[in-house]
Amino acid sequence: MTAAADYSGRSLWLDTLAAPIVPRPQLRADIAADVVIVGAGLIGLWSAYCLALAEPTLEIVVLEAEIAGFGAAGRNAGFVSAGIAGKAQAYIARGGWEGVRRAERAMIEGIDHVGEVVAREGIECGWTKGGSLRIATSQAQLERVRAGLESRRERGLGESDVRLLGANEVAVRVRVSGVVGGAFTPHCARVHPGRLVRGLADACERHGVEIFERSRVCRIKPGQVRCAPGNGLAAATVRAPIVVQATEAFTVDLPGQHRDYMPVLSHMLATEPLDDQTWSAIGWERCETVADQRHLFTYAQRTADGRIAIGGRGAWYRMGSAIRASDERPPAVHAALERTLRAWFPAAANAAITHRWGGVLAVPRDWSMSIGLDRATGLARAGGLAGHGLVASSLCGRTLADLILERNSELTSLPWVGHHGGRWEIEPARVIAQRLITTVLASADSTEDAGRGPAKRTRLVSRFTPSR
Repeated sequence: MTAAADYSGRSLWLDTLAAPIVPRPQLRADIAADVVIVGAGLIGLWSAYCLALAEPTLEIVVLEAEIAGFGAAGRNAGFVSAGIAGKAQAYIARGGWEGVRRAERAMIEGIDHVGEVVAREGIECGWTKGGSLRIATSQAQLERVRAGLESRRERGLGESDVRLLGANEVAVRVRVSGVVGGAFTPHCARVHPGRLVRGLADACERHGVEIFERSRVCRIKPGQVRCAPGNGLAAATVRAPIVVQATEAFTVDLPGQHRDYMPVLSHMLATEPLDDQTWSAIGWERCETVADQRHLFTYAQRTADGRIAIGGRGAWYRMGSAIRASDERPPAVHAALERTLRAWFPAAANAAITHRWGGVLAVPRDWSMSIGLDRATGLARAGGLAGHGLVASSLCGRTLADLILERNSELTSLPWVGHHGGRWEIEPARVIAQRLITTVLASADSTEDAGRGPAKRTRLVSRFTPSR
């Protein structure tokens, strides 16, 4: 891939950047650095940015197989949201419930940290901190909203952090057809994620970080990273005492790491910019992010240029953890999203759909993120954000910077530091389980949509999926 059009067509966000995509130089020769980071997504770029600010003398190199923001960073929903990444129970062994509470508060505080960097670096990404709505379109969903609120109360979140809303209170904010209630938290911002990640890459370069794009890594070892030959290039190596792996879902393509994550696709579509009359009917002036409480849930934002961008989790997974561009636009999934869009927002029933896309996220075996540094080998790693990347990636970057610079901090004591989520089962076990779970969840949604009461999660579903 060399032309801007090859990348801009991958999502609304990469198609509506402030400037055309011009790939950065490739790695063409062996070099040395103090730190080499594999992956120019949000984890890799935040790590580079935080290290460069903390220790400007460091020589930091970032290697990216495509372009900065090619993966989930440039295709996600644009929710800079709170909420721990994964199951609270997964972290208890490393810090008890107090550790979980500290982790949750760190995620909340992390939202403003991202906003501060956006402002300081002048990143024009449509940052609007309007909060977030969890909406219920059935009584079963409303029960889950209430259960989620109770769980958050147990983790120390008060009325100022999250509160229940009646149907009329939701409608004051945004008019979604069929809503019976919901919950609101002020702890969320809406962004244009493509502009955020590309702006962060530019900020890294301003602070002395060197980024090589279209430089695919084929081997990671202590002290060195090897880039594969191709596109007319010879193989090249970066040698550094610290090697940071920030490859998320694409980790599965590296030797020996095939079962570290399950790469699961989320899909989205976006309307054309809507006119003032349509927005008057919908409301949504404060640009809250919106997500429902279906088992295969749907989420949406009002974009900075006046579109509705809506997405959903269909738990799309291909056997063998294969990641294919052909899976990014499945007609049936996008048709279902379009039906939900028209049902939620009747005023936009005739709006044209201009963009359809998908992106792959990294799901660890226990759905919970991890951050770590092996001081003996110099190998560092962070990932498994499972859809919480816009805030969790910043936490990963700041935490890795502290670990690398040997600074004890509040961040380095959080329970995901040193956490290991285990490995996924060998095939065909995981593809069979994933397809069965998707079928069960879809059936549960159909049951609840028909008004037949809440569907219970089976033991298998609870084992393989996080609670919401």
